[in-house]
Amino acid sequence: MKKKEINTIKQMLLGEKQRIISNAVATKTDIKDPNRDDLNDEGDIATSEVSHALNLRLRDREALLLNKVEKTLKKLEDGTFGICEQCGDEIGFKRLLARPVATLCIRCKEEQEKIEKGYAD
Repeated sequence: MKKKEINTIKQMLLGEKQRIISNAVATKTDIKDPNRDDLNDEGDIATSEVSHALNLRLRDREALLLNKVEKTLKKLEDGTFGICEQCGDEIGFKRLLARPVATLCIRCKEEQEKIEKGYAD
């Protein structure tokens, strides 16, 4: 992979990392458990609980993505970035532009998805 392409991906990853951290700081107060005394009826309580659960789920997903971004940045530093973890081939630049944290080339990812869906040959 060309140095310019690597720098492009690195900037994308650093931007994503900053976005996740900023979002976590901005929504920190939204994750607090709702105070039931402030809610008027069962509908309000249910809506509040669903909203709270959704916020927690989104935060968990963001934490997983942040972990993937961190791992990918480490791969950039140690020179293993862009190599498929399954077959060892280079992961295409277009794929990495679309999904910078990809660990599998498109062929291996498609095969993995077939297996997961039960369509394996």
